[in-house]
Amino acid sequence: MLDPAFAADCPYGPDAQLLDEIVEIDREEGRIVATLPAREDLPLTSGQRADPVRHPRHVSGALMVHATAILGFAHAYYLLGLRHADGWIGYGTHLHWARWPSMARMGPPLRLELKALRVRRVQGTLFVRYAFRFTQAGLLVYESEQSAIWTRPGEARTPA
Repeated sequence: MLDPAFAADCPYGPDAQLLDEIVEIDREEGRIVATLPAREDLPLTSGQRADPVRHPRHVSGALMVHATAILGFAHAYYLLGLRHADGWIGYGTHLHWARWPSMARMGPPLRLELKALRVRRVQGTLFVRYAFRFTQAGLLVYESEQSAIWTRPGEARTPA
């Protein structure tokens, strides 16, 4: 179960938060590990016209990209101390590369890992580059490097 304070501060509602549980927070490594259930009622998954051979029901690749946004929010919330309630919001800026080496099938939950590779603060805005690695029962199903900006829209900035 997600921390109620985290869930309440998230800019997405419960149906779009996707995560089942945050299982590890490593401040020193800048790392967050969470789980995502591989259930048939997930957004996009529930709408699949599945065929057991040609198109088995699976966790959508697009849904995995959305899960990176929720993990990024968890990183900002738990490791950077940024709160949506205080005006902070993050936007993905670059998907540098991504790959889906295996299909995430219904059944065992996915283990989602985020590692912050670099965090830079420029004039009150944070720029973060992340590495993501998602596995299911030990099998790699998604990995990427992505960047995001964390800012407070409408807040006056002073030149550096």
